[in-house]
Amino acid sequence: MKAACLLTIALCCTLTALSQDLRRRLQAQFIESPDGVIIELPEGRFQLNMALWMDGKNNITLKGKGMDKTILSFKDQLAGAEGIKITNSTNITIQDLTVQDSKGDLIKAQLVDGLMLKNVKAEWTGKPSKENGAYALYPVQCKNVLIDSCVAIGASDAGIYVGQSQYVVVSNSKAYHNVAGIEIENTLYADVFNNEATENTGGILIFDLPNLVQKKGGHVRVFNNHVHHNNYPNFAPKGNIVGKVPLGTGLMILATNNVEIYNNRIINNRTAGTAIASYYIAEIPIKDASYYPYPGQIYIHDNVYSRKHQRTTMKGRMGLMFRLKVKFGKDVPHIIYDGIVDDKVQHPAICIRNNENQSIGNIKAANKFKGISREMKAFDCEGIKQREVELNVGK
Repeated sequence: MKAACLLTIALCCTLTALSQDLRRRLQAQFIESPDGVIIELPEGRFQLNMALWMDGKNNITLKGKGMDKTILSFKDQLAGAEGIKITNSTNITIQDLTVQDSKGDLIKAQLVDGLMLKNVKAEWTGKPSKENGAYALYPVQCKNVLIDSCVAIGASDAGIYVGQSQYVVVSNSKAYHNVAGIEIENTLYADVFNNEATENTGGILIFDLPNLVQKKGGHVRVFNNHVHHNNYPNFAPKGNIVGKVPLGTGLMILATNNVEIYNNRIINNRTAGTAIASYYIAEIPIKDASYYPYPGQIYIHDNVYSRKHQRTTMKGRMGLMFRLKVKFGKDVPHIIYDGIVDDKVQHPAICIRNNENQSIGNIKAANKFKGISREMKAFDCEGIKQREVELNVGK
């Protein structure tokens, strides 16, 4: 294998001049560097006023001196929406740096095969706000994605979001003060493990949504995560689907099939430790004829559930539903299922067993919330175990 070429950027001049000089040099290298280059960033905090964009590159590494040592700030950004955007590329690595305060998404990768984000912090500083960008770490329409040992803070949609992608691992990372901590959307073959999702509105979301290029996700495993105290007020902009997620949601599975949830600690999420729902619960018209709005083949096992003996938050549309229709009082089940089923499928195979403190509330939303059941027997089945995800990243 050919030795990688090392490019080093020298420090000079005042901080402002240095920062803009760094941006010009970086953008030039993003455009001009041959395949196989390591672009090495110096230690320091650099104020950049324009987005950085890389397109059509192969085997490129962008490497700082450490997560809290190399900081690229896009506060008061004048041009471009993202902080860093990578498109139409293969085998791209970003590591050991922090990206802050872009107008839109902090790091976006689109149509990249082989993406590694490692030891990266992506954050909006200050109090979480609907004015923040939607996504901190945002691979979309990618293959072979590894997000490892990263931190995501302050996203008005999702801190770590992977959408319409295939073969994905999100591991050893932390997401807090986002609307959704970690979201896997319309994505096939994903493992989410050894992460901490805390102080978000919703901790981990596994969604399939209509009107997208990749129509169907699934074959997702969520395991060995600590999902706790996700009770932060929802600050998503109006009209955003995650704006419907009630604060106090640990994990939520929406209209996705083939999902396994196991060996997680799901603690003190005030509204639902785990919610399983069809897209109809969102009360948004479906105009995509190829979209399947029901969850199925869901296996939830060997998790630890715990919450305080208190009412749900009673905030937002879901809170209104609990206050007027469901009325669990302070005895809120750890797992809540909307009970909306496909009449053409006799057994959607939602299996729940061997969880510590397990309890369920089937709220029978399709039956106008009549006949709400806490009966576990209907869900006591052996679910399908999903296979381990194999990546072609960093090889």
